[in-house]
Amino acid sequence: MKSLYIDGRWEECETTIAVQDPATGEVVGDVARGRAEDAVRAVEAAERARQSWRGVPADVRAVRLRRVAALVLEHQEKLARLLTREQGKPLADARGEVQSAAEQFLWYAEEGRRVQGDVLQAPAPGRRFWVWREPVGVSAVITPWNYPIQTVARKTAAALAAGCTVVAKPSSLTPLSAVELVRLIEQADVPPGVVNLVTGPADEIGGVLTSHPAVRKITFTGSTEVGKRLMAEASSTVKSLSLELGGHAPLLVFEDADLNAAVKGAVTARFRSMGQICHSANRILVHRDILPAFREAFTAAVAALKVAPGLEPGSQIGPLINEEAVLRAERHVRDAVDRGASLLTGGERGRDPNLVGGTFFLPAVLDNCGPEMLVAREETFGPVAPLIPFEDEDEAIAEANRTPYGLAAYLFTRELARAIRVAERLDAGVIGLNDARASGISTPFGGVKESGFGREGGHYGIEEFLVTKSIAVSME
Repeated sequence: MKSLYIDGRWEECETTIAVQDPATGEVVGDVARGRAEDAVRAVEAAERARQSWRGVPADVRAVRLRRVAALVLEHQEKLARLLTREQGKPLADARGEVQSAAEQFLWYAEEGRRVQGDVLQAPAPGRRFWVWREPVGVSAVITPWNYPIQTVARKTAAALAAGCTVVAKPSSLTPLSAVELVRLIEQADVPPGVVNLVTGPADEIGGVLTSHPAVRKITFTGSTEVGKRLMAEASSTVKSLSLELGGHAPLLVFEDADLNAAVKGAVTARFRSMGQICHSANRILVHRDILPAFREAFTAAVAALKVAPGLEPGSQIGPLINEEAVLRAERHVRDAVDRGASLLTGGERGRDPNLVGGTFFLPAVLDNCGPEMLVAREETFGPVAPLIPFEDEDEAIAEANRTPYGLAAYLFTRELARAIRVAERLDAGVIGLNDARASGISTPFGGVKESGFGREGGHYGIEEFLVTKSIAVSME
């Protein structure tokens, strides 16, 4: 498959990477195994195109981005089915992700037209100060496997709207939908070299992106471990970085919460996309007074979730991305039970005939969990929900903030003063208050502490691809 897109041309490689359907183990397709020299050529192409693209009026760039959005929507069903086959998520979720990808291009088509500077008062007659906003330059877009089209779209749309050129490196586990997205970008008449795509080994290609002096921006979504390595590698050329890294989000349910809303929100926040989301609710903290009622309702709701291949009608829980993910979920459940937790439902591989052959793991609820357990200390990145009791507000906040992560947090309460008080004290960049979907296209998304820095979404997202220049003018 021709999956290297460099300077407006599609290329093949001698070797390829097979992409498997996690629901069946079947090969969905393959992509080129790009090399370091391919990444160098992609960066050089982006650098050559940089000056001309930044000189294109924002209104003209907006036309291109709107065209990309229209093409994505036109091919929504095809893209969604491809996404489900390579990533595993239910088709309904895949359709939503493709819709979101289109919305990113529409949003940033308009944001690019609103980039503004300032004229400042000068301290003396005959002088003027201008403040200019300009694109940072060649931007490396490095994306994960769990949202393979949405993350590429969000980063690339913002970069293009700002006037930057792009070298994209998708995950080798789910590169197919990114390849198709770039094909649509090409059809939208985005000039050669403005967007480039290199598929292949992360270490080899990433090493070029972090060290090449022409790359001035790296935007990365992935694990904290890899993010730290990118920071170290990028320091040699002092690149601008935006890092959206791992999370260990708490979900707090206070005694005055609407029980039905809290249960529904906890199911969504924990099990959406099989729990394979960085802002997924990894720890569910429940006040002891309502724990019995919450536990009963929550366990019943989780047990009722339909586990099935993503293309099967009504599927709510698809397969995990690979065998390694299943083993991690099994290890976390086993560790919790060994340390005294009770397994209330799920917690094992799918045994139904239509699940055999895939990496399915039945959604698990663990009761009586404590801070010493792996589920309370490590990101499971799978459908495992530990219930942790608390006595009062201070204890809940202390437990919520105990980890080194700070991407998202959720809380359910009907008391306004408590809602404000707790939200202000939680160490998280994104907070859902009586809401399991804590982010939207117009809101800033990103974390604190070891969950990274920088923001995506809304007008905040385009700021990451701009630099500020001050110009002093003498009129004498």
